[in-house]
Amino acid sequence: MKTTNPIFTRIETTIFETMSQLAMANGAVNLGQGFPDVDGPQDILEKASQSLLDGPNQYPPMLGVPELRQAVADANKRFYGLDIDWQSEVVVTSGATEALAACLMGLIELGDEVILIEPLYDSYLPMVKRVGGIAKRVRVNPPDWSLDAEALKRAFSENTKAILINNPMNPTAKVFSDEELELIANLCKTHDVYAICDEVYEHLVFDGRKHRPLMSLEGMRDRTVRIGSAGKTFSLTGWKVGYVTGPAHMITPISKAHQFVTFTTPPNLQKAVAFGLAKDDAYYLGLASDLAAKRDRMAAGLTALGFGVLPCEATYFLTCDISGLNLGETDVEACHRLVTEAGVAAVPVSAFYGSDAPEELIRFCFCKRDEVIQDALDRLSAYLSSPAASARI
Repeated sequence: MKTTNPIFTRIETTIFETMSQLAMANGAVNLGQGFPDVDGPQDILEKASQSLLDGPNQYPPMLGVPELRQAVADANKRFYGLDIDWQSEVVVTSGATEALAACLMGLIELGDEVILIEPLYDSYLPMVKRVGGIAKRVRVNPPDWSLDAEALKRAFSENTKAILINNPMNPTAKVFSDEELELIANLCKTHDVYAICDEVYEHLVFDGRKHRPLMSLEGMRDRTVRIGSAGKTFSLTGWKVGYVTGPAHMITPISKAHQFVTFTTPPNLQKAVAFGLAKDDAYYLGLASDLAAKRDRMAAGLTALGFGVLPCEATYFLTCDISGLNLGETDVEACHRLVTEAGVAAVPVSAFYGSDAPEELIRFCFCKRDEVIQDALDRLSAYLSSPAASARI
């Protein structure tokens, strides 16, 4: 028989789904996949329910309902001082992953080089390949995840079409510094390069830090698109509502790609997200502070158990060095052992690399109820102190 598409045929099921399935099969606490274990604000849920009943429930505009596009533009102004034309510079997508796909399909041509920063969200590399792009990978390195300026400069060339930057960054929980953002912006301007900015964790930033969109830097307004996610901002990941903001000349081809992928997104969910984006500052500050407290709880517990907890400036995730814990020769082996023997699911950080990945790092998700975090820590403690654990080699 004729072959199927080799890019997707050869890809294994996403590590998040794999670990979630193992967690269910083993009755494990799932700290692998990045989703909260409680739903978001009640008033947003009620708005979605009422909008569903009120209708209409037919195709909404392909770019998104006007209420949400206006709300996205207003949020850009409110939080970042960006003036956005909601009618021509915003498109609503079925989640941020679809937004990423539409951006790459709309902007990248066969043979274009796209700079990716590793470790990276697992959809980036296969999607760049699928649209015909050539990935040029640059790394941030543990434990502080600093960006190698010289390596980044070498990655840019006359063939570079775009850089895809995840800020705040999954899985590293890094917030790019002003100096790093200025470097990226200057390189984009020097080489006439687009920036695709995955900023889904924009409101999940800790310890007094502030998210700074690359689009807000001088000279970047007309060459940058930024992607947001209602799933992350309102703890409603199953809704799959995302949005892309950018100049009309970039949004136009992105929206044309979007129309042939999902075309549109449920209108009642869009209206509820529009309502949510207008919530007062107390909501956004509370979201960040609540998550920071969960981070601190889990970090303290993991540190006490011997995990090397790396800095966490944002997102849902703690990265840990497992060196010396004798959990296996690789991070994949360690995660398999933890989910099947300890009853706690984590994710191997090597899954976020294209090749030559470090094998001593695993990632835990802390956007869970306090009792769930404690249950996971208790299970890890019992496992690591057990005779069977002591006998491991």
